[in-house]
Amino acid sequence: MTPLLATLDIETTPRLRAVIGRLSRRLRPTAAAVAAGLTPTRISVLLHVARAGRVRLSELSDAEGINPTMMSRVIADLAQDGLVTRAIDPSDRRAALVEPTMRGRKLADRIRGERTDALNLALEGLDERERSQIEAALPALERLAEQLKGERS
Repeated sequence: MTPLLATLDIETTPRLRAVIGRLSRRLRPTAAAVAAGLTPTRISVLLHVARAGRVRLSELSDAEGINPTMMSRVIADLAQDGLVTRAIDPSDRRAALVEPTMRGRKLADRIRGERTDALNLALEGLDERERSQIEAALPALERLAEQLKGERS
């Protein structure tokens, strides 16, 4: 164990992993996503494309940690549902560009809105001290997410 990790309680890492997993699973199934028949992977990809606006398929694959063949299938499914479009990159005809359709943007907005509403409702059930602790932890959690992203690249 590194000296830095020795300062953490032995239960901290497993508890953090578990709570992140529970939060993710509980925020994932929104009414909009269920109605659209989206899997967790398709939700994640749609939200990424809606945020990015236009993205190369290879960049999307890297960012989502999905192999290019699987990403092509996910994009084909989302395109078939009218949520994204796929086109040849005019600057590199070997590459594909993906962008959200208006329908895809609206669905992504609904999913994000439903998740935000669910979190707001849950936060209302906490006392002020707990809400302040969560707010104070956000910068460290954001840095942790960036650290994890860097390790997978």
